[in-house]
Amino acid sequence: MLEPEIESSHFSMTFFENEDLVNVEGFMVVQSLAPVLKKLLEKRRDIGAESQLSSKSKNLIFTMLCGPMRSMSSTKVDYPFVETLFYNWWNHFTMAKHAGFKPRLSWVIWTKSCELALLSKQTKFRKESCKSCMELLTTDRKIEFMALASSPLAAIFLIALAFSIFAVSHSVPFIVLHGIGDQCSNRGITQFTELLGEYSGTEGFCIEIGDGAWDSWFMPLDDQARAVCDQVKEMKELSQGYNIVGLSQGNLIGRGVIEFCDGGPPVKNFISLGGPHAGTASVPLCGTGPLCIIADRLIKSHIYSDYIQAHLAPSGYLKLPNAISDYLAKCRFLPRLNNELPDERNSTYKKRFSSLENLVLIMFEHDTVLIPKETSWFGYYPDGAFNPIMFPNETQLYTEDWIGLRSLDEAGRVQYVSVPGNHLGISRGDMKKYVVPYLEEQKTGTNDWVGDGESAEVPLHQRLSSSLKSFINDLLELTEEKPLAAY
Repeated sequence: MLEPEIESSHFSMTFFENEDLVNVEGFMVVQSLAPVLKKLLEKRRDIGAESQLSSKSKNLIFTMLCGPMRSMSSTKVDYPFVETLFYNWWNHFTMAKHAGFKPRLSWVIWTKSCELALLSKQTKFRKESCKSCMELLTTDRKIEFMALASSPLAAIFLIALAFSIFAVSHSVPFIVLHGIGDQCSNRGITQFTELLGEYSGTEGFCIEIGDGAWDSWFMPLDDQARAVCDQVKEMKELSQGYNIVGLSQGNLIGRGVIEFCDGGPPVKNFISLGGPHAGTASVPLCGTGPLCIIADRLIKSHIYSDYIQAHLAPSGYLKLPNAISDYLAKCRFLPRLNNELPDERNSTYKKRFSSLENLVLIMFEHDTVLIPKETSWFGYYPDGAFNPIMFPNETQLYTEDWIGLRSLDEAGRVQYVSVPGNHLGISRGDMKKYVVPYLEEQKTGTNDWVGDGESAEVPLHQRLSSSLKSFINDLLELTEEKPLAAY
């Protein structure tokens, strides 16, 4: 059960355990809710007449409705709402509808308004609320009530609130692409995805490729990118656009989706954690397990041979400064991804990559997996030498703008971030600071972020369009002497 976070005058956890039951036209409710039920029955009669529930269960449903209705009457339009309120409004009324209570117009408005508001942030609650509430009906446990919801103004108030939210913001889902040797079912990846969803209030999906850890090592990166492309095109949740959070090798797959995926939904923001964007001069560390033994044997043979390129994923971005000619001629993935081949530069790749709203490049200060660690920022060694390390804006990829990195940077859409820790060792604090702001609700018509990713709070009555104000005023017969914000 959710914990109360709102002052008691607007929100309370009530058991009604010390109150007597009274009879209101054949229904038994606690004494404090009797006036609410009486008024409801006067206006709507028995809205549960067609329900197949027992009389005892109907009593429970009416109690669950009257509790929220009673306390919504004291809620004002300019009250600083939080997501918990939306969850509970939607939860109570939708649950009653599923219990067979016949909807009325105001009921539909209540439910849809709460659902619209809920969709903007509370995807997790949206999925679970109906199931959990229906389970409560089949138990004899005492019910905790979150005192919220309605008044004669509630229907119009809620739809205005939901309209206002949807008019200024929308939620964009995100996908997580894990690194080499990992898989979506692993605890770390599962927790990482869930935390990002919890912190940002948006829906996140870890996209798996084939067998996970095995295929991350031995499936060519072109095939991995194609597999993700096919998945994102089939996901209805992503059809209006999505964000990508890449981890290590997963960043190259993500970029492959952005640049190579024809007909896919648009990628809004790309957040890269420890990505070998300019290549790496050493194959990622593995270990001593059977999988690693196979990988090590392949690595010891010629890394740019056709066989290795077809059977070892990291070979697609291994860039040895002392073997640049072999790299350009034989490496099958990164030279094309970075538009490095002089006679094969593709303007579509550049156009797609430079269309990103934000590119966040996170480098780990003590990274010993990526060589050099500056590859996380597109920095790298010069051709033919292992020193010095060039900054991103010193590389040809940047100065000649092969993939649009310079264009993005000059437009202020690239964030170069350095965090402490080894490869992918990001703290929760740094997740909230550098990743979450680019996953949160985005404002329509602007790419600017307010503060640390928080949206500016504007009172509802100031955000409503003039047409909506007129609509509300007409329905409620409001005058200038009795404005909506006064309730």
